[in-house]
Amino acid sequence: MSAIESSKLNADNSRQAAVRHYLLGLQARITGAISEVDGNGFLRDAWTKDAAEPLQGDGVTLILEGGAHFERAGCGFSHVRGPKLPPSATQHRPELAGAPFEAMGVSLVFHPRNPYVPTVHMNVRMLAATGRDAQPVCWFGGGMDLTPCYGFEDDVLHFHGSCKAALDPFGADKYPRFKRWCDEYFYLKHRAEQRGVGGIFFDDFCEFEFDRSLAMLKSVGDSFLAAYLPIVQRRKDLSYTERQRAFQLYRRGRYVEFNLVWDRGTHFGLQSGGRTESILLSMPPLVSWSYQNVPDSDTPEAELYTKFLVRKDWL
Repeated sequence: MSAIESSKLNADNSRQAAVRHYLLGLQARITGAISEVDGNGFLRDAWTKDAAEPLQGDGVTLILEGGAHFERAGCGFSHVRGPKLPPSATQHRPELAGAPFEAMGVSLVFHPRNPYVPTVHMNVRMLAATGRDAQPVCWFGGGMDLTPCYGFEDDVLHFHGSCKAALDPFGADKYPRFKRWCDEYFYLKHRAEQRGVGGIFFDDFCEFEFDRSLAMLKSVGDSFLAAYLPIVQRRKDLSYTERQRAFQLYRRGRYVEFNLVWDRGTHFGLQSGGRTESILLSMPPLVSWSYQNVPDSDTPEAELYTKFLVRKDWL
């Protein structure tokens, strides 16, 4: 190996170590804040994939179940390496089909107990692959989105405002572009229905040089608690009835459908031989389906569909 090649390898390793350090810290900060709100701690499940498996690496799954305010809250960190990128990761980059890769990220889904508190998802990740010319290719992805069962406009405005504030330092185009991308991505095509009220989503991002791309990723990750916790504090102690609880369980069915049928992250994890228990931490503990469930008009349940599960410019 030449001195230039050695220097580049050391630089790549240093960069990836910095990303890993940030992601583990982000996971700890978010779960610590949620524990404080809920009054219960997260179970820690550290895992490794050994050399005999197709996918190698390690991770930490933090999970809270049966909490005072969160029925299930999962936040996972993973750092894996594999000999061949799965199809879900190369559909927009066919030149990298079959390339060896390294991926790391933090992904979370929180399912609250109170139907008036929205479910939330956030993910930040980095993926590096070696192209056919032996040159490393690195890109970032992530975002966050909100899925209420009962809509409150001030909650949606706060969430989208936080997303916009996180992206504004990186260009005025980023929030509207990533907001539109989120609307298009979190869409249940088989039902012609939005999953929630959106947020931001980006993938395969490498438009900036590495440090600035990482700075944008950090800004998104760091903004999550400010975007979500005020909503939790406003809604977590509101009283609700069995009717609201039944509608919450029914709406959770849409979440399950999207994650299993359409989500690229779920597909990536399963196709690459990832750890199934950690990949499926996004599943709610209880869920229901009912045939042709159409809410009565002029009800809060009907308003969810007509006012909130629509693509619109909230800000």
